[in-house]
Amino acid sequence: MVMLKLAARWQFTCYKVAKKLRSHESSHRNTSRLHQVHSLYPGVAKCSLEGREGQTLVCDFQGTLLRTPSSSLFPYFMLVAFEGGSLLRAFLLLLLSPLFWVLGKQSEAGMRVMVFVTFCGLRTRDLDLVSRVVLPKFYLENLHLQAYQLLAATGKRVVLTAMPRLMVEGFLKEYLGASEVVGAELQVVRGRYFTGLLSGSTPSAKQKALKDRFGEVKADVAIVSPSNLHDHLFITYSKEIYLVNKEEAAAGIGTEMPRSKYPKPLIFHDGRLALLPTPTATLALFMWMPLAVPLSITRILMGVTFPYKVVIFIAAATGIRFRAGVVEDDNRRRGAGAECSRKGGVMYVCTHRTLLDPVMLCTGLQRPVTTVTYSLSRMSELLAPMKTVRLTRDRERDAAMMRRLLREGDLAVCPEGTTCREPYLLRFSPLFAELAEDIVPVALDARVGMFYGTTASGHKWLDPVVFMMDPLPVYQVEVQGRVPRHLTCAGGWSAAEVANRIQKQLADALGFERTALTRRDKYMMLAGNEGVSRDQRDGKKLPK
Repeated sequence: MVMLKLAARWQFTCYKVAKKLRSHESSHRNTSRLHQVHSLYPGVAKCSLEGREGQTLVCDFQGTLLRTPSSSLFPYFMLVAFEGGSLLRAFLLLLLSPLFWVLGKQSEAGMRVMVFVTFCGLRTRDLDLVSRVVLPKFYLENLHLQAYQLLAATGKRVVLTAMPRLMVEGFLKEYLGASEVVGAELQVVRGRYFTGLLSGSTPSAKQKALKDRFGEVKADVAIVSPSNLHDHLFITYSKEIYLVNKEEAAAGIGTEMPRSKYPKPLIFHDGRLALLPTPTATLALFMWMPLAVPLSITRILMGVTFPYKVVIFIAAATGIRFRAGVVEDDNRRRGAGAECSRKGGVMYVCTHRTLLDPVMLCTGLQRPVTTVTYSLSRMSELLAPMKTVRLTRDRERDAAMMRRLLREGDLAVCPEGTTCREPYLLRFSPLFAELAEDIVPVALDARVGMFYGTTASGHKWLDPVVFMMDPLPVYQVEVQGRVPRHLTCAGGWSAAEVANRIQKQLADALGFERTALTRRDKYMMLAGNEGVSRDQRDGKKLPK
């Protein structure tokens, strides 16, 4: 704590000095000519999008396609340092953030220092993972709507950036359909590690890249930002120039990209940070860390030790906002045995947001319910306050096991097979519909503000601990009414039809969208494997 207080005081002092230095520098800099030139061109909102399919567009990434000003690239480097590096690397980058102000946020020296701290000694595969499964979420959330619409209307898209090319190229090509990405290059040693040195980040390198591509035939359209001192280079090599309004972009007025207009749906992403790590947010995060770990342990131990009725009050006292609702009274539903004609217990069919879903279901029902899971770490299994049973991914064995458990009592299952952070539901495995006639859908949702309690490429045994480290996590549990018997397999419906209907019911209850994606799709994208543990690889795996 003493170190964090000293770090906070150091940051505050350095920012005050840096602010004075920057204001003194700007008072002597003549920027009127730059703004005069920019005032000659219309805003990007006034640009017609029709008939541009055969045209070529050129623009910068930061400050133009991103609403984040080109002077605020720190959060994206912090994401690489935190998610791909270590806490120590991220903390060092935070301590040096005032230095970037002193050097000048758009200066080459500031960029080189930030790159060196972020990448020196970092493995190339770590950057590949972060740029593929972490950064796209934050890029999409900060995408400039009007600039993107103009970009999407053109046929060929050339994007330049002062950032390392490897940080943005995957996103620009996969999500924005960029034809070519020109950026600074990171030096690599032994083909595996970054040296932290950068080449091709100077304005002269940018001008050379533009001259090589558009020296003879100009680009049809260019988007420039008044806040970027080097964007005037585009004017020489473009026929039409359009400006992004930096005040509107900063305020988000008409420039925010709604989820419905994303170039492609953002369904899967990874990483632990749920917030954009600006210097202020990162400082708050590191100051919260010493409190977060003991708080998380306290929340978990109390949840395991105390009765369910007491746990709800403990959760509220420690900052967990738990919301439970029952559409149909559980006791009254249990008394409807004549209508039910069930063979055994109730099958609770839940959406899957975190590994704590079964725990929250039991808390909402105020009683333990046996849970079957597709994968569970030993740590999570030990901490679970109810009985947990692992599925083998062998259809026949799993079906026999679930039938036996249903004869013994109620059973909870998450047919998606894996978690999803975004407002989407994955495909529901129909196996549960074949085994039970008494089915109760349960809509679960979890929201966090600082840390995600799920991961595909990290340590899964830490998932419950990290979720409980969040200052104010929210958990919603809504137990739906029992599915009428005539709408189950006993009523003549196929298992797939029953599963799809329940998926739709839960999606409507949560306001989510349905997908046909599976656990395998998620892990192939985020981790490059099928999401099968080593213990399961030798066994027979059949689709459910």
